[in-house]
Amino acid sequence: MQFQIAPSILSADFANLGKDIEMLNASADIIHLDIMDGTFVPNISFGFPVVEAVSKIASIPMDAHFMVVHPERWVKRCAEIGVKMMSFHQEAAKEDTAAILADIRANGMKAGLVINPDIPVENLFPYIGQADFFLIMSVFAGFGGQKFIPDSLKRIKTLKAELKRRGNDAPIEVDGGVSDDNVQLLKDAGASIFVAGSSVFKADDPAEAIARLRGEKRTY
Repeated sequence: MQFQIAPSILSADFANLGKDIEMLNASADIIHLDIMDGTFVPNISFGFPVVEAVSKIASIPMDAHFMVVHPERWVKRCAEIGVKMMSFHQEAAKEDTAAILADIRANGMKAGLVINPDIPVENLFPYIGQADFFLIMSVFAGFGGQKFIPDSLKRIKTLKAELKRRGNDAPIEVDGGVSDDNVQLLKDAGASIFVAGSSVFKADDPAEAIARLRGEKRTY
């Protein structure tokens, strides 16, 4: 299985964001963009001016995670900017989930479906075959720097088993408290895309931290 590291720029140095994006271009697989509206989650992060600025520098795929009440409003804008992966919360979209997934895919992006730790993982099962990837939050959406919730491992295993039972190979992404201490457990559980914020950007050598999370020794 190929493991991919998707550092969240929410933890980057916004005064030197260009430098951090260039570092990610050279060492990471995906750039993770946490977009919050202050309604679905209590905080506001950043909007499209920042995404557009990142898009001008990024040479690796951008993954936009929408923690908003109306993700359907932003599908076309994401596609126009060059976002490759767009995910949103099932608990926000509710009965519109399938339509939003289809719209994301129709606009040429990979569609991801997200749930918070208090949402049954079985809520994702009806969308197997409609989503290109699934994102399991291992902390509650809306705040950086939270501690990893251990029960997330069981939730990932449950989803992975159902994907396997149906012959579906959609990757499982995990976001929240990912670090050297738990990344191998997450890999063993079935996750293959790892969002990491503090463990990358607060490291003495962020590029080396990314390599460690991927399971490699840095050679550059």
